[in-house]
Amino acid sequence: MSDISLPRIKARFSINLIEDVDSHLLFLKRSSKSKFGPGLWGFPAGHIEENENPEQCALRELEEEIGSQFKVSMMATKGPLRDSYYGGVYEIFLFHQRWLEGEVSLNHEHIEYAWVNRDNYKRYEVMEGIDEDIRYMNIWPAEFLNADKLP
Repeated sequence: MSDISLPRIKARFSINLIEDVDSHLLFLKRSSKSKFGPGLWGFPAGHIEENENPEQCALRELEEEIGSQFKVSMMATKGPLRDSYYGGVYEIFLFHQRWLEGEVSLNHEHIEYAWVNRDNYKRYEVMEGIDEDIRYMNIWPAEFLNADKLP
């Protein structure tokens, strides 16, 4: 039996990994004014509010961050998981979804978006935890990820 206890959860997050039919992932570049990862690339994601479950948060965040003119289908989910980069104080839920159709319309939180393939992924400066999220969902083989950003 282990005496190690996890720290108290500070916040819970839903993270959307949106993949198109060609295995490109949708990345959003955060504004320089962002609280988390300013100027870095990440996934559509956000804080789970008190009155919602992780699935509701994932959909809300997609609509807030990329608009409502799209269609996706759920491929896989994982969670709850504890973060590896901030001492385990965040609980995360991952949603791997297939992009079916639509357009991306960014809100004020992001300044750019890109559909990124595994071959050019390492050219993007991504937020902490992104490589781990991709690995958790088994989207791309490990050799395409940043080994120094995996726990």
